[in-house]
Amino acid sequence: MLRKLKQSEHDRTRRLWEEVFTEDSRAFLDYYYYIKTRDNQIYVIEEDGDICSMLQLNPYKVIVEGGEFPSAYVVAVATKAEYRRRGYMGALLRASLHDMYEQKLPFTFLMPAAEAIYTPYDFRYIYSQHTGSLVRRKPGGMLCWKSAEGKASGEKAAGADLGIQCSDAGLWDAEEMAGFFAEHFADKYQVCTVRDSAYYQTMVLEQQSERGGVRLIRENGVLKGFYAYAGEDGLEIREPLFLRGYEEAFRWSVRELAQKCGRQDQEEIHVHACPAEFSSEEKPLIMARIIRLSSFLSALKVPEKECVDCSFAVIDPLITENSRVWKVTSREGEAKLHVRETEDSEGVLPVAGLTELLFGRVTAEELKTREGVIMPERLAGELAKLTKLTRVCFNEVV
Repeated sequence: MLRKLKQSEHDRTRRLWEEVFTEDSRAFLDYYYYIKTRDNQIYVIEEDGDICSMLQLNPYKVIVEGGEFPSAYVVAVATKAEYRRRGYMGALLRASLHDMYEQKLPFTFLMPAAEAIYTPYDFRYIYSQHTGSLVRRKPGGMLCWKSAEGKASGEKAAGADLGIQCSDAGLWDAEEMAGFFAEHFADKYQVCTVRDSAYYQTMVLEQQSERGGVRLIRENGVLKGFYAYAGEDGLEIREPLFLRGYEEAFRWSVRELAQKCGRQDQEEIHVHACPAEFSSEEKPLIMARIIRLSSFLSALKVPEKECVDCSFAVIDPLITENSRVWKVTSREGEAKLHVRETEDSEGVLPVAGLTELLFGRVTAEELKTREGVIMPERLAGELAKLTKLTRVCFNEVV
């Protein structure tokens, strides 16, 4: 039987999580089932009263082109080994997709174990993450960025003479971190999760559950940057955010942290979601699926100098309410997009291809060559005017 659990039943899924995701520690699961399952949704399939398959939706508020919308992060999709290959995952996905449509979510997102699992359900990659490494040329030496060619760069020494103070963030620092992100980084992204004080309080607790924390970098008491770190299997860094000119202070901070954690001899420290200029690799990380198409289209923008006027049919085999003919227009001097249903279509677009187009993963010219796509030149030209969502940031873990 497939059903959505009551909140009081959420703990019943922990046993399945422990059975399938054996890499997660007890401390992490204590955090997750105390914090994240307070307000998430969990779908299960039961056999003889036992949970044999599950899917969890963790709620997030997301920003799309300056507007705030509800969304959900699909996590913990798991089935007991003896119940696999029965279509349970597909059934859970379809049920949750329809519920999210009723809740008017523009889109949902996930970090796939494998891309091929989710492409049949019209999920497509929308975000690639930059990763890099800090390496030592000698034990206990200064940490340097490892370039794409495998060579260390940025060897200038840094130390306490920089006037930098570093400390672990407490829950009381969350509001300051949220303000720092809003002032210095939020404008870089068209799409990202809402980084309010509650978000950063959760980040602190999550990193602490992984034998880590969030490290603050201050100069004369003023916040200049911060980053998350974990220490379960060696020291790892996630999403360093620091002001221009403070890269050296960041490297010194990590060196100091490694000494504090007893990792001063760790030769290479991986940095996830690092600044692009220090990256040695960029990998697709997050997939998304459009849920309520009208809401998603209405969140998009058009350059004020452009006017858009087109219509197209969308084919969505799973959320059939999206399978309509949509009229998309804008007015001169306005960035807002107007969306309504109509009857006359200029072309046909599968929902997955439309997702890739609107997130800038393919061009209209590339999309028009695909099977199932009907896109005359005029329609391609009108869709090309839409501002694509290419500046995306989703570095959340659960």
